[in-house]
Amino acid sequence: MKKTIKVVSVLDTAKSYEYVDENPIRGGVKDVYFSPDKEYVVAFYRNPLDEGQKERIMRIVSTYLQNIQSGNASDYFLNEIFRWPYDIVERNKLTGIVVPVYHNKFYFAKGYIGSENIQGEDKVGKWFTAPMFRNQQYPLRLDPSELGDWLSYFQIAVNISRGVKKLHQMGLAHSDLSYNNILVDPVTKSASIIDIDGLVVPKLFPPEVIGTADFIAPEVLKTKHLSLQDPGRHLPNQKTDLHALAVLIYMYLLRRHPLRGGKIWDLDAEKDEILSMGEKALFVEDPENPSNHVKADHLRKWDAFWGDPQKIPYTVTGPYISELFRKTFIDGLHDPIRRPTANEWEAALLKTVDLIQPCHNSHCTEKWYVFDNSSSPKCPFCGTPHQGTLPILDLYFKFDDEVWKPENHRLMVYHNQYLFKWHVSRKVIRNENLTMQDKMPVGYFTFHQGKWVLVNQSLSGMKDITEQKEIPPGSMVELTDGKKILLSAEEGGRLIYVTMANQKM
Repeated sequence: MKKTIKVVSVLDTAKSYEYVDENPIRGGVKDVYFSPDKEYVVAFYRNPLDEGQKERIMRIVSTYLQNIQSGNASDYFLNEIFRWPYDIVERNKLTGIVVPVYHNKFYFAKGYIGSENIQGEDKVGKWFTAPMFRNQQYPLRLDPSELGDWLSYFQIAVNISRGVKKLHQMGLAHSDLSYNNILVDPVTKSASIIDIDGLVVPKLFPPEVIGTADFIAPEVLKTKHLSLQDPGRHLPNQKTDLHALAVLIYMYLLRRHPLRGGKIWDLDAEKDEILSMGEKALFVEDPENPSNHVKADHLRKWDAFWGDPQKIPYTVTGPYISELFRKTFIDGLHDPIRRPTANEWEAALLKTVDLIQPCHNSHCTEKWYVFDNSSSPKCPFCGTPHQGTLPILDLYFKFDDEVWKPENHRLMVYHNQYLFKWHVSRKVIRNENLTMQDKMPVGYFTFHQGKWVLVNQSLSGMKDITEQKEIPPGSMVELTDGKKILLSAEEGGRLIYVTMANQKM
């Protein structure tokens, strides 16, 4: 018989919470119990906490929660990006936190196609960062309907970047970012950061863990043998979060680890791990130092495609993300100050989404790829060439009355692709603060009667500069090589310059 127990809030004794005292889910340090209606969980630490630990958690469920609630896009962060604990309770000298349950989309609907069934289990990120779980030859592969496509993981990475950006803006660090502490759903392109109760408040509460293998920054591993009081000891902080964030993005997009290559530093496995991920860490795709490059003949057969950078190099992610991978895993690998911020990752990911093209092979598992700026583009995953002409739109901004300057931002066109306000105006920033009105398309591109055209749905002031013709709402303009189109005459409005690629001579 189920036993329902009531516990009282530490912060407000007028509040109480019920949970079912039966079959708890055992986490690393907590036992998790569901409420009778399964709207929240009460997670009790198995060991008593000291006063400093309790104070840290109290601040997380009060001060920092209120910070998010009163800030911009609070609904987005609290309902989508974080599973943020909202109260602290005690029972039998054990401390517990009250946390909203995960959305249904973060549980597997089908699980494996093999003999092992994970239906109903959490969609932690590790299932989606390893190539074997999507390989037809692997006996326990995931159901294809739950894998999404390549474009899914760009939006997942955007959401994670925004979550890290928000934590850092509040002066916090996660300290244990990893695929174990992030839930993802490639179908809805969603991500949710969990285990918020372990946040680090810099210079106030020291981190309780150094992180999860694969995601611990090199400087933390290199100095882990030192005492906590040693000034040379590196503990998790915002800079180590940025290393873990970059590893996550690399693994979601390329399905391999950026530091696990062919170099062996010590025959003792534990020593080799500490060296290869710490003091001697080296990017597996470092162009200047090939000593840690992946040895393809050492890969398992179901890892052979994604696991080999010769087949799928990091440059398939496009120029903006590739640059940040270089900054993280070459420049910033052992120099934390040089690591890109979460805001830089968000911006690079969004600009890259504008470079993505659909693959013309209906059976391609990834379905999308980033335009490689070549004269004859093709999908790197299945090898299918792009069919037909390909309009490339370079965005320009008005520098002064007579001068337009390029923004290092381009939009690749495909059939029935939308044009949005953030393309039209520099005043509309594509971030979590966009309103529903801002998210509405203002135009679209289509291949019509053998021609590429831009259809103006709602923009006033759009003009064909090349032919000096107005393009009123409800009309269209053909995209031809060298065409210049003013998207908006308002302050911040952009101009696009059209280049037609893949033209057959």
